Amino acid sequence: MTVFAQALHAHLFGLPADDEPLPTALDALLQATHTATAPEQQAAILRQVADQLRNGVEIIQRYQYRAQWDRLPDDVAEQLRDAHDQAQQVAQTLDLVAPALSSPPAVPRPPGPQPRHTAGPPASPTPAGCRRR
Repeated sequence: MTVFAQALHAHLFGLPADDEPLPTALDALLQATHTATAPEQQAAILRQVADQLRNGVEIIQRYQYRAQWDRLPDDVAEQLRDAHDQAQQVAQTLDLVAPALSSPPAVPRPPGPQPRHTAGPPASPTPAGCRRR
């Protein structure tokens, strides 16, 4: 009877049942990285990973609060706080670099002096008032 009640509770609240595997959206994104060839696809994958990390940040924060509520050792809550901050920073970094993947790469300039562009007629090879011999 308890198994039935747990399954009903999970179904009513949209929770995974104990025998069902947890969602694996990051697995699908990992597979997409192997097939994504267009720069726009690659940037979209990074943006999606950043979104998933933000979800992870919320999950970590909930467990951090839970650790404090359950009065677990202080280092547990502190480690979860550190993981929260690091995951948040990674998500922000991915948001910053994703657009670079979808923009065309810059054409590198060859080393050495670059030609100058001047306005007006070209200068004469010899200064005025000087004769060439």
